[in-house]
Amino acid sequence: MISKIFVNLPVKDLDKSMAFFKAVGFSFNPQFTDKTAACMVMGNDMYAMLLTHDKVKEFSKKQIADAHKTTEVLTAVAVESKAKVNELADKAIKAGGNEAYSPKDYGFMFTRSFEDPDGHIWEVFWMDEAQVQKGQA
Repeated sequence: MISKIFVNLPVKDLDKSMAFFKAVGFSFNPQFTDKTAACMVMGNDMYAMLLTHDKVKEFSKKQIADAHKTTEVLTAVAVESKAKVNELADKAIKAGGNEAYSPKDYGFMFTRSFEDPDGHIWEVFWMDEAQVQKGQA
């Protein structure tokens, strides 16, 4: 099975993106951070690599999507409670992000989403695993 995940996201202004995500509460691994890339630590063995456009072009010949105009990916992250969903989304909005969609409460799952400065959509959710295991989802 997979042991780690590194989501690679193109960013126009690395310093601005790092400041945004620091305000949301994430940290960065200096070992894998320089002027072209930053390794954002999201959890145990979960990372987002924020890459300048020039750095992305080293890995892909495809055009970089403008996430303000197109949906290239929806990154969903699970947290431990509804309160944590609100806390993370509120921090993102306060740091300059935009609410992508209205909050959704399905009973067994609660979700909010925001756009970062580059338009990438992040969905933060809590799921009641007990209800899911009972087949109530």
